[in-house]
Amino acid sequence: MNWQPLPVVLALASSLAACRGESSGAEQEAMAVVKEWATAFHESDVDAIVALYAPDALFFGTGSKALISTPDGIRDYFQGLHRDKPRGAELLSHSVKVISDEVVLVTGLDRVTGVRDGKTYQADGRVSFVLEKRGSGWKIVHFHRSVLPAS
Repeated sequence: MNWQPLPVVLALASSLAACRGESSGAEQEAMAVVKEWATAFHESDVDAIVALYAPDALFFGTGSKALISTPDGIRDYFQGLHRDKPRGAELLSHSVKVISDEVVLVTGLDRVTGVRDGKTYQADGRVSFVLEKRGSGWKIVHFHRSVLPAS
């Protein structure tokens, strides 16, 4: 199954944001990075994922047992997920807080899907991205994802 829901969800969210009023350039640029992240995750493109993070980014993945603070650590984390293909990430809902023209927080609920040992799985969670404008582009400087607790 070649399912890419996050880009569709982000396009819909962007359309809704436009309906409620103009979103800032910072918000649009930061959300474009989140969309790139979802595409790279879906494609299991570890190099593209790592390139979206700042060299000094702080990272807590769902399966992280400790804070990861190096590009090599982030690379190792995502290479460990390489077995769960095809996979995807979908923002179910999110909020964007523009801290400044250079810092944006995106937080929400998401769903990660994949295939492990021939069986499809999904895991709902909480996710936060802090993005910072560095030079002419935006980088993820903080990422955290955790499993959504059972009701």
